[in-house]
Amino acid sequence: MNVQFAIKNDEIYVIEVNPRASRTVPFVSKAKGIPLAKIASRVMAGKKLSEFNLINQNKNIFAVKEAVFPFNKFPNVDVLLGPEMKSTGEVMGLDKDFGLAFAKSQIAAGNSLPTRGLTFISLQDKHKNEGINLAKKLVELNFTLCGTEGTANIIKKNGIKCKKVNKVSGGSPHIVDILNAKKIALVINTGGGKRAYRVQDSFALRRATLTNKIPYCTNMSTAYACLEGIKSLKSKKMNVKAIQNIFH
Repeated sequence: MNVQFAIKNDEIYVIEVNPRASRTVPFVSKAKGIPLAKIASRVMAGKKLSEFNLINQNKNIFAVKEAVFPFNKFPNVDVLLGPEMKSTGEVMGLDKDFGLAFAKSQIAAGNSLPTRGLTFISLQDKHKNEGINLAKKLVELNFTLCGTEGTANIIKKNGIKCKKVNKVSGGSPHIVDILNAKKIALVINTGGGKRAYRVQDSFALRRATLTNKIPYCTNMSTAYACLEGIKSLKSKKMNVKAIQNIFH
């Protein structure tokens, strides 16, 4: 049974319930080396779970699932995600190293991580202190930094070089100009807001990032995962195996 939930104001809502296996089932089957759909079918036919070998066959492998979106096919659609289904598929990255597993998932989704270049950072106020550590790690990986005024100022106050870049509403040359000039390698943006100019700034940034096929992080956890992927790409060798060979 596939059940989808949503939570708002600490209240749980059921979006849908379907008598089917979700796309997560084959992902978990591959990650664990256990044919879950096959076992579930036999259980429904009267078999007992105790009759099957449910031991994890894949204890030393990281499996990262990434969604694939069709936004590049729709020029005027906002890439901002909500509770509705927008993905048209999913890919996975498998590796003994988390960073390489994450990097593989991004390659499969068409969002290959950069290993050098200019990173644009724009953070909400609640993320700016945490962003200092993020900026330090990016510099350690030989990235240069630029950011919106508030983010750039706090990064520079902590002794890290960061060039100030205008938002779209601040006038040219602004961040979209720089994105379209292919000068940005990575975008980390947790900012936004409900005011009209901020909504338009955020939309323009998201569309330009998508159009120019630049990796885009919208929260801090994703940003740190990207750093792990970049670090592994720079320091370790990526190997590719058929999934059938991983469990043997």
